[in-house]
Amino acid sequence: MPNPTSCLLLQRRFLERFSGRTIIVHRGFPGTFLRELLEQPGGGGHFRMDARIAESVPPTPIEWVVHRFVLPLSLPLPILIQVDADALYLRHLMQGDHVGHPSEILWMLDAIRERYHARLDRQQGHYPVTMGMPVQDNRIDYDLHND
Repeated sequence: MPNPTSCLLLQRRFLERFSGRTIIVHRGFPGTFLRELLEQPGGGGHFRMDARIAESVPPTPIEWVVHRFVLPLSLPLPILIQVDADALYLRHLMQGDHVGHPSEILWMLDAIRERYHARLDRQQGHYPVTMGMPVQDNRIDYDLHND
């Protein structure tokens, strides 16, 4: 476990690199999901992290966040993370028993600050969690921002 000083440094470096961006945490993508993701507008702009890769010693900033704060939540993978300076918003990409279509990601991002499965609030050197909508609920509200 990193010491408090290194946790602050890891958090700072993570935010310097990923603030305002999105990350998809996965354990491999099914079928043609990755190809279809890359064909979507902005689809190649999502950082992707394979959770099957063990955390290094010492951990990189993204490994620290994913292995210490995201994976322990046991949300279904893949997980979409919107990184803001003050919070991380998490929403899984499953639609029932299968991964939804990559075209749904932009709709999810439009509403992720209102409809998330978990929010990790930034505090000095760690991210306390607030659970949001039920894990079983992953409806996409197409009308939320189309009024």
